[in-house]
Amino acid sequence: MILTVTPNPSLDRTYELPGLIRGSVLRATADRVDPGGKGVNVSRAAAAAGHRTVAVAPLGGPEGALLARLLGEHGIEAAGVPITGSTRTNITLVEPDGTLTKINATGPEIAPAEAGRLLDTVRARSAGADWIACCGSLPRGLPPQWYADLVAESHRAGVRIALDTSGAALVAALREQPDVIKPNTQELAEAVGRPLATVGDALEAAQELCELGARSVLASLGAVGQLLVERSGAHFAAARVHTVRSDVGAGDASLAGFLSAGGAGRAALSAAVAHGAAAVQLPGSAMPAPADLDPSSVVTTEDIPVDLALTEQTT
Repeated sequence: MILTVTPNPSLDRTYELPGLIRGSVLRATADRVDPGGKGVNVSRAAAAAGHRTVAVAPLGGPEGALLARLLGEHGIEAAGVPITGSTRTNITLVEPDGTLTKINATGPEIAPAEAGRLLDTVRARSAGADWIACCGSLPRGLPPQWYADLVAESHRAGVRIALDTSGAALVAALREQPDVIKPNTQELAEAVGRPLATVGDALEAAQELCELGARSVLASLGAVGQLLVERSGAHFAAARVHTVRSDVGAGDASLAGFLSAGGAGRAALSAAVAHGAAAVQLPGSAMPAPADLDPSSVVTTEDIPVDLALTEQTT
C-alpha cells in the first residue's frame, strides 16, 4: 500500500486551446478537471496500476469537497483533514504544439491546529503502508522542517519514505535520510547551488545529496531520461516518446511506477521511466493505466552518458 501526503493539494483544470493570444476571448477545444497536487497524482497513478493507496491531504471549501469526490471516483481512499481555507485551483493552458502555460495558486494557510491534525492522520493511516510518499510544496503555515519531522517519525515507525519537494524543505529533510528523493533538473541544481549542464553534472549533484543523507536519488532529467543514484551504484534510463501532449504530473507518475516496482534497482527505474513516458502522451494531468505503458520503449544502462546535454524541463 502506498500512503501519499500532499500538504498543498489542488484541483487541476486543463484547457486545450487553438492558440494563446493575450487580451483575447479564447474558446477551449477540450477541457478537463483532475484531482491534483504531487502526492495526489502519485496516488492516482498507483490506483491506476491496481495498487491500494490512501491520500492524506488538507481539504477545504467546495473545491476540497470536489477533490475528495474525484479521488473516490479514481478508486482512491481520501483521508481528508478539514481546514478553514479553500483548496486551491490550478490552471493549465495547452497549445497545439504542446506548449503549456501553468497558473498555480498559492493555496490556503494551514493553522497550527490543522497542521497537528494532518500529522495525526498520517500516523493513524500509515499502519501497513509499504511506502509513504510526501510530495509537493509546503503551504503557508508549515515550516521547512515539517517534512524532516515527518521523515524521522516515519522511520521510527518502520515505514520507508519517499520525498518529492524542493528548496529549504528538501535540504532540511536530508539529514533524516529519506529512502528516496525525486528532484528534477532545476530542483537538483538548486539543492547543490550550481547550474547543471550535462548528465554527468546531474550525477555528481545526486551523489552529493546521497552524501548529505538521501539513501537514493531518482532524478527526472526531462526528455533526456532519468537517473537513479543509490549507495550501491548508479543507473540511467530513457524512453522513446512519439508525441508529448502534456508533461503535467509526469514526474509524479514516474515516482508511483518506481515505488510500485519496489523502489530500488534497475527494474524500478525502468518502471519509473515507462510511467513517465506514458504520462506525457496523455492529456492534462491524466495518469497512465497499465494499457498505456510500453516497457519495450525503455532502455536502462549502467553506462551513463555523462556528456549528454540536459534540456529545459519541469517534470
